[in-house]
This record gives sequence, structure tokens and C-alpha cells, in this order.
Amino acid sequence: MKRIPTNIITGFLGAGKTTAILSLLARKPENEKWAILINEFGNVGVDGVILDQQGAIVKEVPGGCMCCVAGLPMSVGINALLAQKPDRLLLEPTGLGHPKEIINKLTSDTYRDYIDLKATITLVDPRQFSDPIYTDNQNFQDQIALADILVANKVDQSQPDDLRAFEQYADTLTPAKAVLGHVEQGELALEWLDVERLERQASHSHHHHGHEEDAAPLPGLELAPGQQFIRRENSGQGYRSCGWFFATDLVFDFSKLFTLFSNLNAQRVKAVVNTERGCFAFNVVNRVVSVNELSLENFESRIEVIDKERLPYDELETILCSLTSEK
Repeated sequence: MKRIPTNIITGFLGAGKTTAILSLLARKPENEKWAILINEFGNVGVDGVILDQQGAIVKEVPGGCMCCVAGLPMSVGINALLAQKPDRLLLEPTGLGHPKEIINKLTSDTYRDYIDLKATITLVDPRQFSDPIYTDNQNFQDQIALADILVANKVDQSQPDDLRAFEQYADTLTPAKAVLGHVEQGELALEWLDVERLERQASHSHHHHGHEEDAAPLPGLELAPGQQFIRRENSGQGYRSCGWFFATDLVFDFSKLFTLFSNLNAQRVKAVVNTERGCFAFNVVNRVVSVNELSLENFESRIEVIDKERLPYDELETILCSLTSEK
């Protein structure tokens, strides 16, 4: 088979990776079939559902770094996607992931004859460069260091000082980036996908982080008869996540859920939920909520909360359940 052009699209929590891939899918050549391997820090698989709406072939590696567990989950996902003979493969690692081992895997003898690894694209939110919670994080630094293309996303939401901080940081990087981009709404240029990759070095070595599941295979997200939801937690890289998977016959109150997310003091919230108005994707970064309607039916709602601290999940669970009613 021909070698499949492949890109890693990375970036820290809330940088806009999924939005960027959605934008690329909306503008891809109509005659091409694209495949996407998604790695989420949480365990309930929100992003995969959103991307699946765009007609791509999607596989998920949930629950932390996709190259952990001796790389088996990642290899299984890649092999399954390559078997579909896509015209292009995109990998979206978790925002807390380190891309170095993924690059090593894709350029190894195992995949050298099957994958043509192109530029690694890293998205950043320029507002993060004034916050040590990001700039002091080793993975944040290494995602940028390993990027061939570094993109300031959300420039429409940024101030001139934010953009100057981004430019000053980029000026210190060697070797220089092939492209320094400024975009809104994750509108990556399609031609960036064909930029050639350059061997780059990270400042910190990759280390496999622990999970509450101790890297054991995750049980399937399947509700027992009469069961209304499943809850899953995960931790690693100094962050914690908690996710809920709700039965298809439960409907959330849209307005009350929006209000809850607007007031929830968590760094990141992602959700795809059934509401009385239809199915919606919620994307929350530091209490700023964006919403998109999806054409899904008979779907299990999924909600994922990520923060550096362990939040009062029991209390949050009670509130979430109070916002539901049966169809």
C-alpha cells in the first residue's frame, strides 16, 4: 500500500485541537477519505463522537497517554485505521500528552513503509503565555518544541499583549518553525498538512504517567438494564478528570446545564448531551462556554471535567442527575 500522509495535531488543554480538525474535515477534498486517531485524557470519549459527525473514520484511545501500556492501544488504533486505506491520517493526542513517543512510534521500522509523517502542528492559546500554569508545564513546553508548525489560535479572543508574548516565545525557539500561524476558530490552512517534518528535540524526556486504572484495559462503556449512568475517573501529569456516561433515555435541561458549566470552577469541561432542545456539544475553557448543535439520535450523553484539583465529584454528580428527566 502507499504511504499515508500523516500529521500529529497537538496542543495543551483548551487550545482548540478538535475545533481545528473539524475545520479541516469541513474543507478536505471531497474525494478523499480521512482517518483520525483520538486520545483523550478522560475515559468517556467526547471528542470522538463530535468528529464522527463529519464522516471521518475515527478510533479512540481513552484514558490518558496513547503511547502508554507498551504502545499497544496506539498500535491497535493505527492498524485498524490503516486497514481502511485512508488518504490521510490525523492523530490528536490528549492535551496533557507528550508527542515525542508518538513521533518515535510513527517513524519506527514498524510503520516506516506505511506512514509518511509530515509536519507536527501545535496549537496554542496566546493568552496562556501569561500564565505559569501553562508556561511552567513540561508538556506544554515540549509540545511547542516538537512542533514544525506553531499556531496561535483564538487570536480574535486575545489582546495585543498576548500576541506579543506568543511572538517573543516563538523567537527564542531553535530550530525555527517552518510556519508561525495566527488563526481564529482553528482555521488551519490545508497546505500546512503537507509541510515536511524536521527532526526536533524536546527539553524534557517523556515519562509514562500513572492512572487510577493502573493502565489496565478499560471496561466497556455499556450500561446495565435500568442503570442510568457510569462514572469514570483518571489522573496523571498533575491533573484529574471525572467523566459521566448517561443513558439514552435521559434528557438534560439545556439552560440549567449551560448555567452549571458557566459557574463550574474547572479548567476544562467537554460534553455531548441530549437536551430538550436536541443534542449539543458543550466546550468549556475556564468558565467560557461554547455550544454546537449535533445531529445525533438515541445517544448516550457524555460529560468530562478536567482540573488540577480533585473537585467535589459526588456533589457535581448529584447536581447533574437533578438536571435530567426521562424522555
